[in-house]
Amino acid sequence: MNAKKTRSLLCLILTVLMLFLSACSQEGGEGSQSEEVLLPISVNGKEIRVGETTVQTLLDEGLDVSWVDEDYNRITVDPAAQLEANAYYTGGSVKVTNNMSFTISLATDEEAVPLGQAVIARLELHMAAEDDKSVLEKISFDGVPVTELTREKAGEKYPDWTGNEVMWLHYGLEYKYDLTFDISTGYLNGFTVERTYDVDWNS
Repeated sequence: MNAKKTRSLLCLILTVLMLFLSACSQEGGEGSQSEEVLLPISVNGKEIRVGETTVQTLLDEGLDVSWVDEDYNRITVDPAAQLEANAYYTGGSVKVTNNMSFTISLATDEEAVPLGQAVIARLELHMAAEDDKSVLEKISFDGVPVTELTREKAGEKYPDWTGNEVMWLHYGLEYKYDLTFDISTGYLNGFTVERTYDVDWNS
């Protein structure tokens, strides 16, 4: 009888322990499965999602995408040009005005694809005091017009990021964000959004 009670007690303890470990495992699993958030960029209401948006999407939306050729001349991209697999390409730009352009880089996946199917892997914009404010108002970072994004507001909006009075950064496992600010005004004067890729950097 005592042996029976002992076995019953052990079974109860083991059951409780298994339930406890299962609950802990589920909580840890949820944390490990949480994904980094992609912050989109918009130009005239047209969204660019780094790591997702393709060159062809930009062309279809009427954006002026160009590239630097072997002679360092800027030419309009040929979406049919073949790109290598697992490769990273720099030297692209998306024209906003005659004096303002986004600098872009492209990445390909495990298969060779036409340039039009390559995704935007990195996007960068630098702004100057003389830039047309009416144009800048149509560019937004994560839904906020760049003309309204100050260092203070960035700190409130992204409290987990790090930096100082002229920069606010987040370097995650998948996405990197780099915001820079004018030290005298506190307003945004440039930003970079980049997705990390495991590619052949010699392409």
